[in-house]
Amino acid sequence: MRVPRVAVLVGVVAVVAALPVGVPALSGATPSGDVAVADVVPEPLCTPADPVLDELSGLAVLGGRLFATPDAGDDESVVELDSECAVVQRFPSPVDPYDVEDLAAGPDGRLWLADFGDNTAVRQTIALISLDPEDGSGELHRLTYPDRAHDAEAVLVGADGVPVIVTKSLFGASGIYRPVRGRTIADLGSPGPTALEKVGSLTLGPTDTPGGPIPGGSSTLITGGAVSVDGTVAAVRTYTDVHLFRVSDGDLAGALVSGPDLRIPVPGEPQGEAVAFTEHGDLLTGSETVTVGATTVRPPITMWPGVTALLDDRAVVDDPKTGTVDEEAGTGDATVPAVVVTAGIIIVAAAAGFAGWRGFRRRDRRRRVR
Repeated sequence: MRVPRVAVLVGVVAVVAALPVGVPALSGATPSGDVAVADVVPEPLCTPADPVLDELSGLAVLGGRLFATPDAGDDESVVELDSECAVVQRFPSPVDPYDVEDLAAGPDGRLWLADFGDNTAVRQTIALISLDPEDGSGELHRLTYPDRAHDAEAVLVGADGVPVIVTKSLFGASGIYRPVRGRTIADLGSPGPTALEKVGSLTLGPTDTPGGPIPGGSSTLITGGAVSVDGTVAAVRTYTDVHLFRVSDGDLAGALVSGPDLRIPVPGEPQGEAVAFTEHGDLLTGSETVTVGATTVRPPITMWPGVTALLDDRAVVDDPKTGTVDEEAGTGDATVPAVVVTAGIIIVAAAAGFAGWRGFRRRDRRRRVR
């Protein structure tokens, strides 16, 4: 979801004006200070130059091949990238989607497009769309929430094939959903729908990591997810951080409900939504392109090496800027001022509402997945 720049600027003014005198903004440890910060040094991988990825929303690695998808727009193809991030192949979506927000690699050797975007929370159904990267074939699998419509940008497919959706909540905890009775991607009807069940909730942040489009809210809004090739580590990201979860006994949903074990700050991504694991256990993150004045900023896809091994090593630091080791990570007591968080949430809601209205108007004339 692209947040209008005017809304971001208004948010900056509102949040700064709301800060009480003498209270530092976004400093020190996070309120969820029991989550240790991972000690990992990022390496720029490559920078996408093709305009199709100006709104990069999802990444996936399958069979050693790197795939990416943009947010819904004029070109909703899945693209394959080479080691320099050049597009080497395009795969049109097998089904005309409504709003694809994430991309997952399934244990079945297919890519799974998360057609979950719903800024205005009006959709009767959402969908997973399968895509065979060998021949471009695929199917539509409609899904229905058990409670009400939600906006979502994160899908994770476990090693057992069970897909898990994490919603993008502006207020309070995000919901964690999976197909009823733990159905796998192989069990999903086409076109469906298959009913979802809520298995829990997840709250991330706030953190003090810089970046993202919304001051005070970027570190709490969930924008993507991924699972390691062996299924033992899951990642859920916000605009500013990637949170890692140890998956025990293949229970992906249970791992998310239990909360994260480590956090990787991803500073400087202006609108980070994409995350994936390589087959070697490295983490990849990516951001949408942004325009500031007359300057277009194209962030690189960044690799964070050896991330899956971190959950075994428990290597943490208390200050990712200096690399100072903290043997008792997460014991800080400084918190983000509540007024900053509140102001940020209000701005997030206003900005997302405006963006959702524009997106709804844009897509109203297009055939919708129902």
